[in-house]
Parts: sequence; structure tokens; C-alpha cells
Amino acid sequence: MRLTTLLDTVNQGGSGPWPPTAAVDVTADRRQFDRMVAGLIPCRSNDPELWFAEQTAQVELAKAMCRECPLRTGCLEGAVERQEPWGVWGGEVFVEGRIVAIKRGRGRPRKEASATPAA
Repeated sequence: MRLTTLLDTVNQGGSGPWPPTAAVDVTADRRQFDRMVAGLIPCRSNDPELWFAEQTAQVELAKAMCRECPLRTGCLEGAVERQEPWGVWGGEVFVEGRIVAIKRGRGRPRKEASATPAA
């Protein structure tokens, strides 16, 4: 088994079921490899909802876990290539297919001078 096999798995859509379901044609060797490395990849061994959370603290936790992942670079490259609509990929936050520095919570006002009420 090669690490590139795992990178290919991550780069082919990332958000599919894990481990792959029986409907997907996966060889026994690949299933065994997937089980062996699942514990090394934070997004596969923790709650997947964490990488798509709305709360800033949870998003930051997911980003911190990604920093330790051996597949971070490949994951980020794949997400950029696919223009992932949202979530944490490769330690970066995606919103509407673009990387943003910090994810803002829903319902918060925009940070524009025109958005402040006149006194």
C-alpha cells in the first residue's frame, strides 16, 4: 500500500462515506488500508460534523486537528481544485468555494462603516 493511494482517496471528493460503502467497488486491500490509516486522519476518526460546524470554537478545533494531519497539503489542494463550497479542508476554512481567514457566525452584522447606525 502506498500513501498516494490515501491521497487519491482524500482528493476524490473527501466528503463521501467513510469507510466506503459496499456500493463502491473497493478492493479488499484498499479497505484494509483505509481501516489502517483511519486513525491517523483526524477528520476520519472524529465527528465529521466538526469540520462543517457553525460555531467559531468548533471550526478552530477542526483547523487545529488538521495541522497535525499527514495529508493536510493534499487535502487542501484537492479542496481548492474542487472549489469546496464550505467546511474545513486542509486546515483552512472554505466559504462559498474560497478560503477565508476566519469564519463569522450567522446573523452577525457586516464589518462595514456604512453598517453602523448613525448617532
